[in-house]
Amino acid sequence: MEPRISVVIPTYNEEDNISACLESLSKQTIPREEYELIVVDGGSADKTREFAEKYADRVFIQKSKRVGGARNDGAEAAKAKILATTDADCLIPEDWLETILAIFENNPDTVQLYGTVAPIEPGIKHKISLILANVFSGLGYYTHTLYYTLGCNTAFRAEAYHSIGGYKCIDAGDDLEIAQRMRKIGKVRLSTKIKVRFSMRRYVQFGTLKSLYIWLYIVIKGGNSAKYTYARQKYK
Repeated sequence: MEPRISVVIPTYNEEDNISACLESLSKQTIPREEYELIVVDGGSADKTREFAEKYADRVFIQKSKRVGGARNDGAEAAKAKILATTDADCLIPEDWLETILAIFENNPDTVQLYGTVAPIEPGIKHKISLILANVFSGLGYYTHTLYYTLGCNTAFRAEAYHSIGGYKCIDAGDDLEIAQRMRKIGKVRLSTKIKVRFSMRRYVQFGTLKSLYIWLYIVIKGGNSAKYTYARQKYK
């Protein structure tokens, strides 16, 4: 039986998070045989791959560069007609895959679907930060100016994804850039029905304003910068 949906999770030194992420993905409301979990690892020096193999259908080391390349490698290995992507430090609600499939089935014009985020870590500061991020995402969507399609909570029709060449292999902003190409071939849809819990560890360690500044700086530079590194940062 071919899976109905394939989930791609890029990883790099995520032994502290990958088990919880994959465990949440293993408890979906659709039967386990209807979806596959693909972990694409960036050459971790810890036990990420060992832990991932307890849950995932496939675990392999990426051949392409950066997180966009890891997602592309996973998409190449995927068997389903629908692709979903998330991150190793996220927790996924039980109805995530069921909801994604239903939205695609009910909206044949949709080629890309994305949702909102909530913080894993407690605290009003984190809640406010992500409420503002979700409002920003909604404003961009409804004004047709910006599609804030975070790689931790997005999905595609596989045929459409492959037709545009997938993600660009850049250091930041790849999840914004891909939507601009996807919207040329079909509908890019935001749905608040799909939400993942997102780790705020980057903002806790490096500071919210600094993290946002670095991300924006790299995006303005075209996705790469010799001055700053956004991906593969080391966390305490």
